[in-house]
Amino acid sequence: MTETPVTPGSPPVPNMQIIAQFIRDFSFENPRAPNSLRMESRPEIDLGVEMSARGREDGMFEVDLKLNVRATTPEGPMFNIELVYGGLFQLVNIPPELMEPTLLVECPRYLFPFARRVIADVTADGGFVPPFFLEPIDFASLYTQQKSQLQNQAAAGEA
Repeated sequence: MTETPVTPGSPPVPNMQIIAQFIRDFSFENPRAPNSLRMESRPEIDLGVEMSARGREDGMFEVDLKLNVRATTPEGPMFNIELVYGGLFQLVNIPPELMEPTLLVECPRYLFPFARRVIADVTADGGFVPPFFLEPIDFASLYTQQKSQLQNQAAAGEA
């Protein structure tokens, strides 16, 4: 990363740096193997996505991207994947009003290609041809939807 020169009086430059990334939790089930490997119909995919973040005492943030993928056909389940892919981030000079969207949109956006590769690799190793590739996820829209749901739940709780 290149250093941006800072002149006196200029605002500090926001910076996001990934310190580490890792698989926190992972499960792959292929309950009908080897029969599931002969796909007679296109599977129905059920995808669940959750993002979470928490601060640490050292000023860094842990961000988790949780992906649940279930593939089923009329013949039964094909595979079930549960993956929590984490990252350790250092955020510097991020305005307070942008901290939450940075943690729950930008950080998961950075982690997603790596989590996608894990899922593609395990489905290939599980015998599925072609392997399963997750479509890109719009984390900004997902964040907005989740925030709206929480606000609606809070408003319903007050009524």
